[in-house]
Amino acid sequence: MATAIDRNFTDSTIRPTARGKTSFLPEPEPAPLWCPIISVDDHLLEPPDLFVSRLPQRLREAAPHVKYDAEGVPFWLLADERLPIIPANGASGRPMDEWTLAPQKYEEFRAGVSDSRQRLLDMDLNGVWASLCFPSLLFGFAGRKLSSLEDQDLGLACIRAYNDWVIEEWCAADRDRYIPCQLPWLNDPSLAAAEIRRNANRGFTSISFTEQPELQGLPSLYSDYWEPVWNALEETDTVVNLHIGSSGYTTRPSSVSPADVIVALFPVVGVMTAVDWIYSKIPVRHPALRIVLSEAGVSWVPTVIERLYRAHRQVEASSAWSTTDPHPVDVLRRSFRFTSIEDTSAFRQLDLIGVENVMLESDYPHNDSSWPATQPLVRRQIEHLDENQYECCVTRTRRNCTGILRLPRTGYRDRNSASSVARNDRSCLAHVLLVYKRESRFSKSGRCPTAYQLIGHRAAKDGGSRPRLRPSEHTPR
Repeated sequence: MATAIDRNFTDSTIRPTARGKTSFLPEPEPAPLWCPIISVDDHLLEPPDLFVSRLPQRLREAAPHVKYDAEGVPFWLLADERLPIIPANGASGRPMDEWTLAPQKYEEFRAGVSDSRQRLLDMDLNGVWASLCFPSLLFGFAGRKLSSLEDQDLGLACIRAYNDWVIEEWCAADRDRYIPCQLPWLNDPSLAAAEIRRNANRGFTSISFTEQPELQGLPSLYSDYWEPVWNALEETDTVVNLHIGSSGYTTRPSSVSPADVIVALFPVVGVMTAVDWIYSKIPVRHPALRIVLSEAGVSWVPTVIERLYRAHRQVEASSAWSTTDPHPVDVLRRSFRFTSIEDTSAFRQLDLIGVENVMLESDYPHNDSSWPATQPLVRRQIEHLDENQYECCVTRTRRNCTGILRLPRTGYRDRNSASSVARNDRSCLAHVLLVYKRESRFSKSGRCPTAYQLIGHRAAKDGGSRPRLRPSEHTPR
């Protein structure tokens, strides 16, 4: 059954809620760099003054803000709700036995959890070149708590303030390495569409949308209520990120199912989301729309493909699908992208899923994160891939990017040695950069300028020194 995600953050039957010891794991050594990665699902922790520093004076008193208890522990106050900052907002670098539901102080997380300049150091350490960051657990991954404020003027002002902060402060730490992702205004689709166009003009390339608006008391995906939004997204070429749990619900079969069950069943929400969005016909009416299922995993995709084939064999009996509509499997492969933290079986079924449909994520700094060991984890999963799969993806990406992006001239990936570099005369670019329309540039040093998605690199054939990510010029010394 669907369980309100907020309960997962306060229910002591899931994890302890009392404060205890706070410690950090030893600082990790940089992982041997097999290949730079673009992580399309990470998270940030919002600063205490995000709203009060940006809203008009008349709205500041009612705005979400931070208060401190007698022990100096911060809580966000949102209308009548008191929101603790739990360890899951910054689990990376903390021992697992401290992954409780106890409220935390900002200084009890790694600096990179809430500081985008310090984050660059943690990205460098993990071999992550670029990152797309979703909100923390506090306001919902698509800003549902802000859209749900009773004062609609305040809610809209908060959404705008959040997006201003993302583009002007968080991403400003290094515009080459952060992919801007906006929050939507869900209560007025025409106004939401205007915001999408405005945000596209100032550099946003994606939006975090709710995977199931009906669960928030809004019109369903099958309603034409959302058409202005889809039109604006398609017109501006804005990518739709559907982060699992963004609607405020996760899968918890029993009222006493432990956290382990919730975590294991995260991909189930991805299955439901993909199938429901296909049959809503949103991607049929808007074929240029690109939909990314964030933190949903990939290994389930072959099963969904099988079920869609089976459902389509009964199309003549369907009231939802017509024989003149495109095949649902074609819609899935054309319009959807899938993200992977760890999907060993998926990378052995890329002929079914589509090499170009898979992207990588580290989910820093949440419990699920592969940081700081993303490099060896990814290498173990994909080093078996043959050259044809890489060449296919590189060729397709080059062709599709012509005239859109300036492509780097250096590509590298080595299936046998972490210290080998291939330098190719032909351009090579990560599929992720294509999806999010990010421009790649040469660094001043002439070294590899950007990350390449691991699926899509030529194999290294000539020797060379191990590539390293450059330190950011913006990183505090």
